[in-house]
Amino acid sequence: MNAILLPNPEGGYREYHPNSDPLPPLVCGPARSRTFYAAAHVVADPLAASSEAGAAVDWDATLAFRHRLWAQGLGVAEAMDTAQRGTGLDWPSAAELIRRSAAEARAVGGRIVCGVGTDQLAPAGAHSIAGITAAYEEQLAHSEACGATAVLMASRALAKAARGPEDYLQVYGELLRQSSAPVVLHWLGPMFDPELTGYWGHEDAEEATEVFLKIIAEYPGKVDGIKVSLLDAGREVDIRRRLPAGVRCYTGDDYHYPELIHGDGELASDALLGIFDPIAPIAARAAGALDRGDPVAFRELLDPTVALARHLFAPPTRYYKTGVVLLAWLAGFQEHFAMLGGLQSARSLPHLATAYELADRLGLFPDPGLAEARMRQLFAAYGVTS
Repeated sequence: MNAILLPNPEGGYREYHPNSDPLPPLVCGPARSRTFYAAAHVVADPLAASSEAGAAVDWDATLAFRHRLWAQGLGVAEAMDTAQRGTGLDWPSAAELIRRSAAEARAVGGRIVCGVGTDQLAPAGAHSIAGITAAYEEQLAHSEACGATAVLMASRALAKAARGPEDYLQVYGELLRQSSAPVVLHWLGPMFDPELTGYWGHEDAEEATEVFLKIIAEYPGKVDGIKVSLLDAGREVDIRRRLPAGVRCYTGDDYHYPELIHGDGELASDALLGIFDPIAPIAARAAGALDRGDPVAFRELLDPTVALARHLFAPPTRYYKTGVVLLAWLAGFQEHFAMLGGLQSARSLPHLATAYELADRLGLFPDPGLAEARMRQLFAAYGVTS
């Protein structure tokens, strides 16, 4: 393949020679030593992705991508932040996504968890604690009726309405009392969503942690695990050590996941990660290394992916979905780079060029020639000669 000129953030170009040795296809069963979930993106209908009539999802392409994840032994975390929940995917579309994905998971024996929140509430409104609880209850009932484990996601409405920790204890306590099966609690930090600042009633992380742990302790048997998305490895390790026996810690730290999954010799994290969407072939191989009792090979596989993860999740972190969808398009998993709400424009061209280079170096594109051609196509749309 010919060299391609990639634009630099500082201006100018650099020459890059694309990788000609991609990872071979992989089909395998789920890992035994850890539980791995990939938070999966949605594929938009390119003719209606920016429609004001609501989210327009290409269902066939979206579900086909989930089958790729299941075939590689990964579970699917559905209708969460990576799926543009709250940034293009509305609740009616999320409900349909949960229904369809849960049915597909049953058909192939794939693992699935689904996001439950309060995003059917008007974002500009002032909502009561009772109204917020009812919104959560509606979504929890839907997820459970579809046969999926629920992930209780952080609520913008609750963050806005709560007067203090007692309101969080009340809402989450009510949901855990009525859940028919153990759920996953999700703590999403403000770097992912600034509207969640002060969640659990405190801006101080240690005080917030105390509230989070109190909820878990008060409802034994009702919490399967927690997903911690704070990009703070030390905080996650501290929380992990303080969890009751049997409660999993699913890392959501897209900066430090290799070390957190590897563990400290005593405790280790499972994973529920957005970065596992684009790096699924490597994550699956790394899981296999752990199953073989080879932690050195695990780190040799997963450590090199961190540069790509840190790039995709660089501030403003909430726009990481743009890079994730770009890489799916370049890999040939979808036929376009359009996103719900036009979010494909959220990152600069140099940022996308670096994402391409880092992913290509990892061998993540099954057809490197196709990825190169599509990258040139993107450059041409910006009037850039590559």
